[in-house]
Amino acid sequence: MGLLEHFHCPQALQKASPSLSDRALLGLPESYTAMRDLAISAAQWRELTQLAPEHLVALLHSTEADLALRYQAGQLLAWQGDPRLSPLAPQMIDIPAAQVSIGLAAQEVDRVMADLADLQLDRDWINKEVPRHRVQLPAYRIGRYPVTNLEYRHFLEDSGYTRLPEDWFLGRYPQERANHPVSGILAEDADQYAAWLAHKTGLAYRLPTEAEWEYAAAGPDNLEYPWGQAFSPLHANTAEAGLFCTTPVGLFALGASPFGCLDMAGNVEEYVADDYQAYPGGAPVTDDLVSATGRHRVARGGSYSRFRDLARCSRRHGKFPRTIYVMGFRLAQSL
Repeated sequence: MGLLEHFHCPQALQKASPSLSDRALLGLPESYTAMRDLAISAAQWRELTQLAPEHLVALLHSTEADLALRYQAGQLLAWQGDPRLSPLAPQMIDIPAAQVSIGLAAQEVDRVMADLADLQLDRDWINKEVPRHRVQLPAYRIGRYPVTNLEYRHFLEDSGYTRLPEDWFLGRYPQERANHPVSGILAEDADQYAAWLAHKTGLAYRLPTEAEWEYAAAGPDNLEYPWGQAFSPLHANTAEAGLFCTTPVGLFALGASPFGCLDMAGNVEEYVADDYQAYPGGAPVTDDLVSATGRHRVARGGSYSRFRDLARCSRRHGKFPRTIYVMGFRLAQSL
């Protein structure tokens, strides 16, 4: 179980009232509360430092090792250099052409609301997923991981792009989070990154469409979460895990999607290529996000500061103007 089992139900989720603090929105007490401990012993740390990078990666991706040990293996890779990361050659996964179904059938809304009743969600948030509909997708590729701080730094240095991630305090590159997903960016920043990489490589990099993102997460069996039909805090870095920070990409290997994509639930919310609009045959929904932001880019997957409802494969969200909405992105590539 995650840290939040010890706290009251996050009743403040119903509406993101400006009068509530971010801690109150998460159901956390205003006084100091220790978060999940990811420390390891000195002996364990010495053992980690003796491992070759490829063995650290194997440990990080383990589905059996303790979370703290996996996390610290990832942190060591952040300092040493993570062999999984190549700014001009990100790891991509091939997704075959298919006619797919995305969204949620209207008759399923009651079931979703009942499954997530403890979160006291606004029904409109789920209604945005209606109706379930068919989409023809050509073959494409999608990032195995979201784009990391290291890769984003390379983009900034090479392109001269001036807007820095808000989560880089005073613009300092966070070396200790080199292999964590970049966060604190706008959708336009993600677009600029993809355009830069496409220009540098001659390959058709871009952001995934909503349909491409959802199919890569849910797979041919239309899973509720990337790993299956039931939520588990062991499978994703959401608020239920109690970490409340980004983590090295791939840390939650149990949460891999059917195609092998990692971090598609939790860690950071991921911008896609589409602005919000009603699905074909559906009605536009004016929820609190639409009311606060108007036209906005859709984001998928949830984050470390949001609950499991956003980790559902079909959930449509976006950047609400508060700091607990942690925004990143993942690349796609046209073939």
